[in-house]
Amino acid sequence: MTDTPATEPGALADNIVHFARALRAAGLPVGPAAVIDAIRAVEVAGIASRDDFYWTLHSIFVKKRDQHAVFEEAFRIFWRSRGLVEKMLALLSPVAPPRGEPQKPKAAQARVANALQQDTLRQAKETKPEIEIDASFTVSGAEVLQTKDFAQMSAAEIAAAKTALARLILPVDTVRQRRLVASTARARIDPRRSLRASMRAGGDMIALKYRKPAEIHPPIVALCDISGSMSQYTRVFLHFLHALTENRRKVHTFLFGTRLSNVTRQLAMKDPDEALDACTGTVEDWSGGTRIATALHEFNRKWSRRVMHGGAIVLLITDGLERDSEEDLAVEMDRLHRSCRKLVWLNPLLRFDRFEAKARGIRAMLPHVDEFRPVHSLEAVEDLCNALAGDGKGAGNPRDWLRKVG
Repeated sequence: MTDTPATEPGALADNIVHFARALRAAGLPVGPAAVIDAIRAVEVAGIASRDDFYWTLHSIFVKKRDQHAVFEEAFRIFWRSRGLVEKMLALLSPVAPPRGEPQKPKAAQARVANALQQDTLRQAKETKPEIEIDASFTVSGAEVLQTKDFAQMSAAEIAAAKTALARLILPVDTVRQRRLVASTARARIDPRRSLRASMRAGGDMIALKYRKPAEIHPPIVALCDISGSMSQYTRVFLHFLHALTENRRKVHTFLFGTRLSNVTRQLAMKDPDEALDACTGTVEDWSGGTRIATALHEFNRKWSRRVMHGGAIVLLITDGLERDSEEDLAVEMDRLHRSCRKLVWLNPLLRFDRFEAKARGIRAMLPHVDEFRPVHSLEAVEDLCNALAGDGKGAGNPRDWLRKVG
């Protein structure tokens, strides 16, 4: 292997230790025992080629399928260059993409780069004095976190975002069903279970059994606009939906621009980088145009009966700037509204204080929604969670927006 970071005796073991630190900082559960096993495995297997070295370390550090993308990106960056701190920082600095088609960021690329940067800075502190930096005039981390692309977030920012979004999960709201389930409390008597219990006791004693209506968490159906004006907000909201999926809430997610795409399976991946990368890779019209009426018509015709059960709540994320006929849009919105328990329209245009519902698409959609809310920040998502719990603020009656413009 000719391009290993160092060749002097003992340097390879040190570099494996630093590589393990970078993997741990990027999110992989790498402990001291795994580092010792990796050094011994390399000593036994040898380094005949780069691929042999790669798979030797891979067999030790990677335990699950969703860890492969992080390991691959870390190995590519770490073992390509391992010089001075200044060289590593130059390697990790953002570079302008080549002209042509925009390149989608690889899964875990930013997370691994930040982990490697932290590792080099940790080593630099041993030889260089700390320099105090006045951050009073810099942009706050919380403000950057609200708008930054999740695919480009560092490991620390992803952890901070997940911590913030964990507090924004939907409340424990339940819907009563007509189906009856067993109950330990005194409720409605269950004759069948009571008879079975008496037969097991020989019929001498009847132990009454009870049943009650089942209660379930209503599923969430998200219809997200991925047109050019909505792509940034949809990325943020997809991360919120991923957090809901991790909490075992039934979430069905659809993306639409000029066509409708079901990304429920892709968003169920455990790793957030892989999930968002799979979502963007599935659709072909990301950051393109938008045809809301056409997408809603396809959803109402193909998917409505499959996912709109159990008192579903529909979250429609779009700015309402429609190219199709307003009459078709009003018909599809009315059908969607009648199929769900609650229809919440999340529009980033509400972040403007002087917003008015003058666009024809917005005027056609407003009469058929239950709530009209912004979706531009973590605070807006928190208000959404409170609204679904029954104590939200700032929504008002959607039809009031129509009265303001006459």
